[in-house]
Amino acid sequence: MKAKIFFLVAGLSVALTSCTVIKQGEIGVKRSFGKISEKPLMEGAKIFNPFVSTIIKLPTRTINMEVRLPLPSKEGLTVQSEVSILYRLVGSYGPSILENLGRSYEQVVILPIFRSAVADISSQYFAKDMHTGQRSVIEKDIKNLMDSQLKERGFVVESVLLKSIILPPGLTKAIEEKLEAEQDAQRMEFTLNKERQEATRRIIEAQGIRDAQKIISEGLSPLLLRFKTIEAFNKLSTSPNAKTIITNGDQPLMFNGDKLD
Repeated sequence: MKAKIFFLVAGLSVALTSCTVIKQGEIGVKRSFGKISEKPLMEGAKIFNPFVSTIIKLPTRTINMEVRLPLPSKEGLTVQSEVSILYRLVGSYGPSILENLGRSYEQVVILPIFRSAVADISSQYFAKDMHTGQRSVIEKDIKNLMDSQLKERGFVVESVLLKSIILPPGLTKAIEEKLEAEQDAQRMEFTLNKERQEATRRIIEAQGIRDAQKIISEGLSPLLLRFKTIEAFNKLSTSPNAKTIITNGDQPLMFNGDKLD
């Protein structure tokens, strides 16, 4: 009889309790009789009474939320885009988020704030800026604006990424033509710089030849010319070949080349 009573009590206890496991990257929020506990439940196994309590799990890991929407530009054009929002929930804010926003907090607060931030930031830039180096600046501005509005609610925006930007066809063609013209201008500037360098080299070379000739002409004094003439006479006198020399003794010699081997 005692054994039956024991098993009856044990079975009733099991029926009145339940267990759940909260994994890493999430928190648990306990709700008892409709009231949310202010303290979040951390990782591990948790026992609760399923008849009066429930444990709601919320992710604290980084979430990638992808959104497709048109972006207004400064000149009034509409740019189609695909954007990724990387955000995470701060665990200590879990009970407050669940109480004030519910489990659909993405649709309730994150997406509306994102749409508003995108419209505010993208309207400050030209459409072509979203397709150039300004893209990273736009992403950072959107991220900072969102973070300033969501941080006090318990969310951290880690990054906003403009994954795909589709410009209007006419603008795309104009940008391509402009880039091509800029490349042509850069090639022409390179060619001109090369020609300038070559012209400078030729001027320097001509100046060097001129200076060398000037130095040589200034150094050809009568005494030097006479000395060179004597040297030439000496070399000819030692040559075994027959030669004919015509000179007045002062001017450079002239000889009959046909007589020399």
